[in-house]
Amino acid sequence: MTAARHRAPRSFSLLAFALALGFAPGALAAPCGNDGAGFAAWKSAFATEAARAGVGERGLQALAEARYATATIAADRNQKSFRYSLERFMQVRGAATIVAQGRKRRAQNAAFYNAIESRYGVPAGVLIAIHGMETGFGNFMGDSAVVSAITTLAYDCRRSDFFIPHAIGALKLVDRGAITGATRGARHGELGHTQFLPGNALTYGVDGNGDGRVDFYDLSDAMTSTANFLRQKGWQPGQGYQQGQPNFAVIEQWNAATVYQQAIAIMAAQIDGGG
Repeated sequence: MTAARHRAPRSFSLLAFALALGFAPGALAAPCGNDGAGFAAWKSAFATEAARAGVGERGLQALAEARYATATIAADRNQKSFRYSLERFMQVRGAATIVAQGRKRRAQNAAFYNAIESRYGVPAGVLIAIHGMETGFGNFMGDSAVVSAITTLAYDCRRSDFFIPHAIGALKLVDRGAITGATRGARHGELGHTQFLPGNALTYGVDGNGDGRVDFYDLSDAMTSTANFLRQKGWQPGQGYQQGQPNFAVIEQWNAATVYQQAIAIMAAQIDGGG
């Protein structure tokens, strides 16, 4: 999931998400900071909160080993592409290439995508457009340590309330063996083929290949989990997903930037219908 998705939700949604990940009201107390000077002290305080939220030994060890991610902070303060016009955004993000490759992927893996659509109601084009937009179809899934990135954002004062539940999610994923403290993802802590934020990965992850674990760096698990996320957010099978149609509101749940939402809908239609 890209940085533009990190618009803080309404307070009741944040509370519900925090409770789902194991927080009790009033538990979010570790002091935030605006540079790396207080990060070590914050980690010590946050470890108590994390343990109270159900994080185990492995997750707490990953927290202790996390480093202040200066590259993450720099990226968070320098998000420019979402200010582009739709036309410019699609040029910069390589929409024509995504569509061309997406059509081939859809044809080559028709049974796979048909099975996902049969189960979740989400068309192949939407999943493939997200996959292409997020990681270039898995060609680059990030070079930042997920735990360090997401805990840095949880500590940073700009949007700590938004990122704290995702930091807890990342530590619980470590406990489950889904990731480690060394797992690499995007600058904002997103992981895998479609760049799930850790709290969403914990909540919506699905074992798509039947091997008994959820691995967001496995294509089957990642795409199935993406479809599950969209369905759980209200996707209506058989309904349209362009602006003004019922499922566009669900694409809005995937990313908060309007230009991104529009691009996904346009590319998905071209992949699905060849238009």
